[in-house]
Amino acid sequence: MNVEEGPEEHRPGSFVAHTGTDAYGPGKVLSAEGALRRVRFVHFVATIRVRDLREANEREAVMIRTWLREKAARYGGVW
Repeated sequence: MNVEEGPEEHRPGSFVAHTGTDAYGPGKVLSAEGALRRVRFVHFVATIRVRDLREANEREAVMIRTWLREKAARYGGVW
C-alpha cells in the first residue's frame, strides 16, 4: 500500500510523532481521513499527512500518556 494513501497507517488512538520536527511533541491520533490524520500533539492539534508521521517510541508514548492523564485530571473530559 502507498504510504500516502495510508488508511491503515496511524489509526485513531495511535501514538505518533512528526518525522521532520520535534517542535510538536508526541501526539495521539484523533481521527483519520484518507491520507490525513488529526493529531492532538502536546502543544496543539494539527492535521498532518500520514507520510509525515511515525510511530512514537516508548519514551514519547509514555510522555503523551502522562500528559493526557494530567489534562484529564485537571480539566476533566477526554483529551
